[in-house]
Amino acid sequence: MMQNVHLAPDTDEDDLYSGYNDHNPTYDTEELENDTAFQQAVRTSHGRRPPITAKIPSTAVARPVATGCGSKTSLASSMGRPGTGALQDGVTRPMTAVRAAGFTKAALRGSALDPLGQARGPAPPLEARSEDSPEEKIRQLEKKVNELVEESCVASSCGDLKLALEKAKDAGRKERVLVRQREQVASPENINLDLTYSVLFTLASQYSANEMYAEALNTYQVIVKNKMFSNAGRLKVNMGNIYLKQRNYSKAIKFYRMALDQIPSVHKEMRIKIMQNIGVTFIKTGQYSDAVNSFEHIMSTAPNLKAGFNLILSYFALGDREKMKKAFQKLIAVALEIDEDDKYVSPSDDPHTNLVIEAIKNDHLRQMERERKAMAEKYIMTAAKLIAPVIETSFAVGYDWCVEVVKASPYVELANDLEINKAVTYLKQKDFHQAAETLKMFEKKDSRVKSAAATNLSFLYYLENEFAQASSYADLAVNSDRYNPSALTNKGNTVFANGDYEKAAEFYKEALRNDSSCTEALYNIGLTYKKLNRLDEALDCFLKLHAILRNSAHVLYQIANIYELMEDPGQAVEWLMQLITVVPTDSRVLSELGGLYDSEGDKSQAFQYYYESYRYFPSSIDVIEWLGAYYVDTQFCEKAIQYFERASLIQPTQVKWQLMVASCFRRSGNYQKALDTYKDIHRKFPENAECLRFLVRLCTDIGLKEVQEYAAKLKRLEKMKEIREQRVRSGRDGSRRDGSAGSDSGQNCSKSERLRAQLRALPGTDAPYESSCSREPDASYADPLGPQAERPKTAAKKRLDEDDFADEELGDDLLPE
Repeated sequence: MMQNVHLAPDTDEDDLYSGYNDHNPTYDTEELENDTAFQQAVRTSHGRRPPITAKIPSTAVARPVATGCGSKTSLASSMGRPGTGALQDGVTRPMTAVRAAGFTKAALRGSALDPLGQARGPAPPLEARSEDSPEEKIRQLEKKVNELVEESCVASSCGDLKLALEKAKDAGRKERVLVRQREQVASPENINLDLTYSVLFTLASQYSANEMYAEALNTYQVIVKNKMFSNAGRLKVNMGNIYLKQRNYSKAIKFYRMALDQIPSVHKEMRIKIMQNIGVTFIKTGQYSDAVNSFEHIMSTAPNLKAGFNLILSYFALGDREKMKKAFQKLIAVALEIDEDDKYVSPSDDPHTNLVIEAIKNDHLRQMERERKAMAEKYIMTAAKLIAPVIETSFAVGYDWCVEVVKASPYVELANDLEINKAVTYLKQKDFHQAAETLKMFEKKDSRVKSAAATNLSFLYYLENEFAQASSYADLAVNSDRYNPSALTNKGNTVFANGDYEKAAEFYKEALRNDSSCTEALYNIGLTYKKLNRLDEALDCFLKLHAILRNSAHVLYQIANIYELMEDPGQAVEWLMQLITVVPTDSRVLSELGGLYDSEGDKSQAFQYYYESYRYFPSSIDVIEWLGAYYVDTQFCEKAIQYFERASLIQPTQVKWQLMVASCFRRSGNYQKALDTYKDIHRKFPENAECLRFLVRLCTDIGLKEVQEYAAKLKRLEKMKEIREQRVRSGRDGSRRDGSAGSDSGQNCSKSERLRAQLRALPGTDAPYESSCSREPDASYADPLGPQAERPKTAAKKRLDEDDFADEELGDDLLPE
């Protein structure tokens, strides 16, 4: 019974692990095909039986496993593999499963217990991520595309539209490369559709911002036609906007309606905005009835200021008075949804409450409320001014109806502004009496309205040169509102008109202290300093004004004129060059430039600007005179003739232009034409001695018989001139004697009256080319247009009227927005 039981040998316990390196042919898989028992087990179910496992106690001694028949022998498996714990070659297999983890006999020999393997040292560093992997390249490229989209949006918000478009194009190119790489690495389902949509939408937006509408429409079509993009149909609104900019109104309406059909009814606000776009497009096409339907639907569903104003415009175009009134009442009834001004008034002296109110008094929310209220007032005032002249039999009755409606609304303060607009309408109709009467009604109103009405009355009387009345109403405006810059400016104007420039400057300074943006006061104080010859201070004022009004022709001219007065022609020319970029067809500015170049000796540049001035305004005598003299100096007398002939047409009573024409004929060698011209001048001006001298000279040179006749006329004329001069001298002596003898004043007075009557009977002496000496014409007589004659020096006559600045002071009170 114990014959199959083998005890462990008494030798060293380390021998328990002997035999592990011995080769057992049972585990040789290379010979399994030749193993008959294994092949039989595979072909039958014999090999699928559960293995027989020996139950081994927790000792190292192996015990036999009994079979179902009570056999005490150990059975081998069908593969010839010994059971666990069975004998193998007479040696019992050790039971390693019951050994403690990490415990060996070697621990007793000096080795420490280290179940966690800490003695092996730190773990090796992680392997670096390979940048050459396709996944990493895709990740980096996607990051770059997102950065380009953000940079494009930032550049667009900063106003750099060209850079924004370049960034959007670059993002589109890189996104296409990214899609191709994703298709090579993974399935097409892994493509980032959100990134593709973002890139295409940004590119289309930048195309539209740069007015590249065809490219923008093509890009939007790519998005809309792609069924994988959700809610892409909304972008048809953008396409409709592009067609609206292109004035293709039928397609704009079509795309707006397509977008409206694809937007669900839960998005109420967006649908209202699209319907408003449809209504505006109908107005542009002149289909006012369809526009009315759109705006009426909006006002019944979600009323707003823009839709109400557009509804009034549509009814105004249709000429429906009653509907205009109803639409105006609807516009008045639109709720602004803003807080009252009382909210920003401290109810107590609590410091904490006061600090909070000060903090919110001018925050972004408060600014938005102000803007919304200002926009509402603008729409209401514009609508009232539009419909008031047409809803009733006269504009006055229409204004009265609008005033009554406004008084019954939350916009009570606009009623006074409408009354002032009524006065302005009277002014436009040149009914100054009614305008003044309307404005005088405000004298008993509150201070703000009284100041506005008095300011406009002062302006009105100033335009009529009634400076006393203007000053009176200016004082009333200033007393009603000391911080009204328009009232102070008008008061300064009245003082300026009286010549008190120092006091006028004080009023202008006070207006600037109250409102630093009052450009009229700044302009007028510059003119005042110019009158006082304080040119440096005047220049500072106009330079400040130029920083505010960059393209003001008045300001640019004043700066140039001050530099000219300061004898700095270089700076004057530079500022006048800037001025002609603003007003390139101003003939007087061009002649001013010509005069400056002429004073500097640059005749070619002077001729260029004078000629340009003549092209734009061919009736300026100064320009015509300079051009004629220029051609005479350059020995082109034939070209000078046309300018002097034009001057003679403009001033037919001035003999000098006809004399210049005749002189040009004579200098060019056309003596017969010159003779005919002189004869014609003599018939028109028989007392002109200069013409007679040239007739005598020409007749002598040609050998005509009329020379004696003209010579006799010349002698008589010169003799009469001597008599006239003697009488003038005797009259002056007699007047001095009359002044010393008071008793004979009546008699001397009658003598002086007779002398003046005789003088008036004599021919005039104001001919510009008439000689003052009595002599015979000789060969040494010089032609007045000869090379030795002084050319006419033409200073520019263009001066912006420094006194007519009252219309620049028209404030917001007269024409309220």
